[in-house]
Amino acid sequence: MNRKILNLAIPNIISNLSVPLLGAVDTALVGHLDEAYYLGAIAVGSMIFNFIFWGFGFLRMGTTGLTAQAFGEQEKTDSIMTLARALTVAGVFGILIVLLQAWIADFSFWVVEASPEVERYTRIYFEIRIFTAPATLCLYAINGWFLGMQNARYPMIVTIFLNALNIALDVFFVYSMNMNVDGVAMGTLIARYAGLTLAVILLLYKYRDWFKGYVHELLMEVKAMKKFFSVNRDIFIRTLCLIFTFSFFTAKSAEFGNVVLAANSILLQLWMMVSYGIDGFAYAAESLIGRYTGSGQQKRINLAVKYCFIWGTGIGVLASAVYAIFDTQILWLFTDQKDVIDTAMVYFLWTIAGPVVSSFSYIWDGVFIGATATGPMRDSMIVATLIVFLPAYAIGVLYLGNHALWLAMTLFMLARGATLTFFAPKHILKANAV
Repeated sequence: MNRKILNLAIPNIISNLSVPLLGAVDTALVGHLDEAYYLGAIAVGSMIFNFIFWGFGFLRMGTTGLTAQAFGEQEKTDSIMTLARALTVAGVFGILIVLLQAWIADFSFWVVEASPEVERYTRIYFEIRIFTAPATLCLYAINGWFLGMQNARYPMIVTIFLNALNIALDVFFVYSMNMNVDGVAMGTLIARYAGLTLAVILLLYKYRDWFKGYVHELLMEVKAMKKFFSVNRDIFIRTLCLIFTFSFFTAKSAEFGNVVLAANSILLQLWMMVSYGIDGFAYAAESLIGRYTGSGQQKRINLAVKYCFIWGTGIGVLASAVYAIFDTQILWLFTDQKDVIDTAMVYFLWTIAGPVVSSFSYIWDGVFIGATATGPMRDSMIVATLIVFLPAYAIGVLYLGNHALWLAMTLFMLARGATLTFFAPKHILKANAV
């Protein structure tokens, strides 16, 4: 079991870590420019696109769970039709996002109260990056399908290629072309479409024969579409709560001023870097739990859950130790602005605690997605957001200021892990499994 987990997790960890590495490079590039508002613009711009794109994370997660179960049942037609439905939805919504960009921009800046300088440069970033929408959503669908097919290597290849190209282009545009946030956005735009092109090439190279199972009449088949949208509806609601929480965090950070916004954005990057590492084992859980659910192997489900938790929480403990030892050195990698570093150090204890606190919720997410037990995931996130996160901030901000944001975020992660643990015996784990 450990070998199966590692065969899926290690490629996912490698590819996942390239994502925050890209974010870290973007942050470092603009963090070493003259003004803090460039860093604020990247933080707010990234928040907007996280809100947009993470909302469609179901195209990756739902596709993985459904495909993995079809793989376990050895249903070739069900598998390829899942991909076809996901790509259809991705294409339609990707185009709609581009067409509605003016409305999305106006709404975003109405929600987020940022300084005039931050808003100005965020708009520049937004107006370029919005055109990545179709490519980004289609990549979600294809990579999710690869993972459901127990193939973690292709998403790794695509993600590393995409992010390495993105980093190279960002450095070129910012340093060689003397651009700022517009250079970062342009690098992202070019890299996304290059990554999608590679993903399609790999798909056709390895899975061309699977397309023989495609039946056009089944694309909009009522029962299959009902299951597709039922699973994805719950994931969508769950993801909206997650996006809201992180967006609320960034918006409230902006209200504390440009320096606090810059400091919080760096610390949040560190939280995200660890999440992508732990998510390697969460993705392994998605693939294996889905496969074993499809083939009805409950004993293997229980075993996979156990070992994914051991590996995932181990990564969390290790990351917390690294942050505790190298706190200041890590911050200097992101920016040389002393006021931002000094401010970040005031709140760094929350970042040290973050990896351990968050690891349980990340692994449980992978387990529940693989089992397509998405209702409990939805309910867990609603509780964590509305009953824990928002009240914790509303009460704490009166006494703790910016510390209240970090306290609320920490309690939010704890609540997610606790509620999913409560739901697990009914939906995932079963005694006397055979």
